[in-house]
Order: sequence, then structure tokens, then C-alpha cells
Amino acid sequence: MAVSNACGQVSSLDPQINNKRSRAFGEDRKTGLSQKGFFDEACEELSERSSKMPKMKTKSSAKKRFKITATGKVKAAAAGKRHGMIKRTNKFIRDARGTMVLAEPDGRKVVKNYLPNGL
Repeated sequence: MAVSNACGQVSSLDPQINNKRSRAFGEDRKTGLSQKGFFDEACEELSERSSKMPKMKTKSSAKKRFKITATGKVKAAAAGKRHGMIKRTNKFIRDARGTMVLAEPDGRKVVKNYLPNGL
């Protein structure tokens, strides 16, 4: 009968199979104590790494373009003001001054995809 542990290694109740296994996995034949082998270290390292969730990171470009207000709305600068001001009307230039609050659906997309730690 075979029993598997958390790392997927199979341990048998039969002493002959256990003896073969112990030699294969770097255990001392006389004492039966485990010497830290490659498989044991790899198993420990894998279990340490897989237990942590990956960090949620904010996109660097979004940090520079958007701000979140205290109520959770997203503020952004107006589009269309980088160049070509000669062909823009005075009214457009006036209205595009400063920052403005994004529409609710657009703000939700920005927070979900680019600023997960924002709220």
C-alpha cells in the first residue's frame, strides 16, 4: 500500500520499497535520517513560493494620468491639447483647461485595470 505526502512523494508501508526510496532520495541507510536532498529543497521552495499571492501593482502610466478623489471618482486632464492649437477654437481651448471628472463607466474601467490599489 502506498501513501503520498503533500509534496507528491510516495511512501510505502513495505520496508524493502522504503529502503530503495531512502537511497534514491538521499537518506542515510543506517539511521534512516533524511539528508537535505535536491527534491526536498525543491519541494520546500515550491511550497513557499506558491503560498503567496502575487502583488497587485498600479500601472506607472496611470499614476501620472489619473487621480482618484475622496468619493472614488476619477479625475483626468482634457484630451486634445498637446499640439495643433491654431486649428482649435477658443471655446474648445477654454473648456479643455484643467482637469475633469471621467464618466462613471470609464472611471470604473480605469480603476479596475490600472489602479487596483486606488480604492
